[in-house]
Amino acid sequence: MNTIDLVNETAVVTGGAQGLGLAFAQRILASGAKVCLWDSNPDQLAKATAALGSDAQGLVVDITDAAAVQDAHAKTEAASGPVSILVNSAGIAGPNAELCDYGLDDWRRVIDINLNGTFYVNRAVVPSMKAQGYGRIVNVASIAGKEGNPKASAYSASKAGVIGLTKSLGKELSGYPIAVNCVTPAAARTPIFDQMKQEHIDYMLSKIPRNRFLEVEEAANMVAWLVSRENSFTTGAVFDLSGGRATY
Repeated sequence: MNTIDLVNETAVVTGGAQGLGLAFAQRILASGAKVCLWDSNPDQLAKATAALGSDAQGLVVDITDAAAVQDAHAKTEAASGPVSILVNSAGIAGPNAELCDYGLDDWRRVIDINLNGTFYVNRAVVPSMKAQGYGRIVNVASIAGKEGNPKASAYSASKAGVIGLTKSLGKELSGYPIAVNCVTPAAARTPIFDQMKQEHIDYMLSKIPRNRFLEVEEAANMVAWLVSRENSFTTGAVFDLSGGRATY
């Protein structure tokens, strides 16, 4: 594992209690930062923070609640100092259904968590990053946001929105030493698979030229560099983690 220096940094990882988010937290901790996990699942959060050790804290946060997100940010900074790193990994897949049959409540929930939640979390951390004159943000999108997956219109649309939001914010903050980027993973075998039909999982695997799913550690290695001071120029960019699937 390459050494990434994140000593004296404070990181927030949303959706950090399991899956990709937990892998991001582990890698950031291994690089020397303090980490606060924001997650909506209290049981998983307690297990994750206990496993990660004393440099990890956890807050139960519903990222669809803008006021709760602001409150979590204030509590994190009071406990651990200014937040200099954000990895926004919280998200859901939603059901698999054709668009004409997609439930309205299901659509709203996917958009609310994946896109609106990303907006609320980014909105909460940016002012203090500007005030301290430094920051690194990585929003987790998806290859579905580039190419669209059939029977996953809400998920694909929400992740396309995350890409657009990231590009916009990166330009807005380009005059500051703050980098805002996103990653577009192909599927990784995480608990999000529990929300999907097997035929959809098989479809995703069939589209990956490497003929395997992403390992969470592979995603964490890329994100660790993106949130480091070595990433001093690139902002508003999209980093592919699709195993060769992405066509642009």
